[in-house]
Amino acid sequence: MADFDPEQFEDKYANYFPELQRAYKSAFETMNDEYDSELIHAIDQAVLNESEPFYREGEFVVELPKNPHDRIEGVGVIVEEDRVEPVLDRYVDEIEGELHRVFGVERTD
Repeated sequence: MADFDPEQFEDKYANYFPELQRAYKSAFETMNDEYDSELIHAIDQAVLNESEPFYREGEFVVELPKNPHDRIEGVGVIVEEDRVEPVLDRYVDEIEGELHRVFGVERTD
């Protein structure tokens, strides 16, 4: 892996695509082992496929599309919104942690 360059992360898909794939895949595997696989697959396919990772002020941040619960139901998984939110928050935290690990950037929080 090359040294991480925040400026190159602005064009992340051209410069860091394999690293992004590795971080998202590792987070998926962790979440799939710990939570209901149907919900994790729905989050992965209906929400995270439209998410966008950014690097801001020394931190990786994953921004999600609007209405994640509606997106999950749109792929046929019916689940209460209050059940989705904590799992989705944990999943995003897992991805952000994996991005820090893959790129060798320490978290500041």
